[in-house]
Amino acid sequence: MKSIEDLQVAGRRVLVRSDLNVPLEIGAAGAADGRPATGAGAVITDDGRIRASVPTVAKLADRGARVIVCAHLGRPKGASYGERATEALSLRQVAQRLGELLGRPVRFVADVAGEKAREAAGELADGDVLVIENLRFEPAETSKDDAERGAFADKLAALAELYVGDGFGAVHRKHASVYDVPHRLPHAAGDLVLAEVAVLRRLTANPDHPYVVILGGAKPSDKLAVIGSLLDRADRLLIGGGMSYTFLKAQGYEVGKSLLEADKVPQVKNLLEEAVRRGVDVVLPVDIVAATGFAADAGHEVVPATAIPADRNGLDVGPQTRRLFAEKLADAKTVFWNGPLGVFEFPAFAAGTMAVAEAISRVAGFTVVGGGDSAAAVRSFGMSPDAFSHISTGGGASLEFLEGKKLPGLAALDAS
Repeated sequence: MKSIEDLQVAGRRVLVRSDLNVPLEIGAAGAADGRPATGAGAVITDDGRIRASVPTVAKLADRGARVIVCAHLGRPKGASYGERATEALSLRQVAQRLGELLGRPVRFVADVAGEKAREAAGELADGDVLVIENLRFEPAETSKDDAERGAFADKLAALAELYVGDGFGAVHRKHASVYDVPHRLPHAAGDLVLAEVAVLRRLTANPDHPYVVILGGAKPSDKLAVIGSLLDRADRLLIGGGMSYTFLKAQGYEVGKSLLEADKVPQVKNLLEEAVRRGVDVVLPVDIVAATGFAADAGHEVVPATAIPADRNGLDVGPQTRRLFAEKLADAKTVFWNGPLGVFEFPAFAAGTMAVAEAISRVAGFTVVGGGDSAAAVRSFGMSPDAFSHISTGGGASLEFLEGKKLPGLAALDAS
C-alpha cells in the first residue's frame, strides 16, 4: 500500500476516510461533567478514535492539503435511536472535538455529498479541514447493491482529487467510502491504517512465544472463527466475558440466566476438543460474580463457575479467575486482548476487566489491546496508553484480519 508520503497533496483536495465512530450516551442532558457532546442529548463517552485520527489529518493539512474528512457515527437506522437519530448522530460536535484536538479550525457541513458539501469543498484553502455529515445518513453508503453504492461513491469522489483511507475500524466493510471510492481516485493508506496493519502482521507472522490471547465480550459467535485460526498460533486462550458462559455450558455446567448462545454449544465443544489435540491451553473462569439482574446496583455474590445459581446472571469473573489469568499472562512474550471480561460499564462488575488490563500492562513483551470495548475500558480506567505496545481502533477489523479474511478496505488500498 502507498503511504501519504507518496502523494503530492499541496493545494489538492484530499478525501480522508477516518474512523470517528465514537461511543455515545444517548439521552444525556449535556456535557456538564466535561465530556464532549454531539447533537442535543448525546455525549461522547470515549474520544479515543477521534484522537487516533488526528495525526494523519494534521500531517496532510500541514503539507498544504485541502482536507475533507468523511466518517460514520453509529447506526442511524437502529431502533435504539428512534426519531432522534439524525440529531443525535450528527458529526457536528465530533468535528468540533476534532478541531480542539488538532488545534486548528475545522469546518462542518450538514451534507454528505450533495450541493452544500461540494460548495464547502470548493471553498477550502490550503491547510483547511472540512468534515462532512455522517456517511450513514445516506443508505447507499452501506448498500449491498454495487450500482447503488457505486453511484454514491461517484458523488463522494467528486468532492476531491485524492483519497486517503485511514479508518481502520471500517476496513472490513464493503462500503462506498471504504471500498468503492479508492477505486475512483489516486489513493494511499493513512498512517493509522499502516500502523494497525504492521501490528496485526506481527501477531500473525512468527509471533514470539508464549503467545497468550484473551477473548471476552458478549458472544462466542463473533469470535469462533478467529479462535479456530488462533489455534495454529497461540499457546493459551483465556476466555471471559459473556462468551464464557457458552463455553461453560459446553462443558456441562449450569449458567443460570447468564448470556448464552445455546445453538453454538456444539461448535464450542468441537473447538475445545481441537484445542486439546493441538496442545493449546484454553483457560475458562473458575469463579463468577453472579448478580440478581442486569443492573449497576444488582445484588451479587461470588460463586464457583461450575455452580452458577439458576436464578443468577454472571456479570464478571471472580477474584480467583483474576489471579489465574494474571498467572497465565506473567511469562507471555506476545499478548492480544479483545473483549471485556465483565460489564465494566457498571463499577461493581468492572474488577475482572481492570485486573486483566493491569496484568497485561505488566507483561514485558509485545501487547496489543484489540480495539472496541477493550480499548474503551482501558481509557475508562485512566490507564496510560504507554502501558501497552498498541491500542487498536478496530475491534471487528482486527479480528477478521487475525482470522485471515481479506478485508475489502485494505484490498482497495492495495489496488493500483
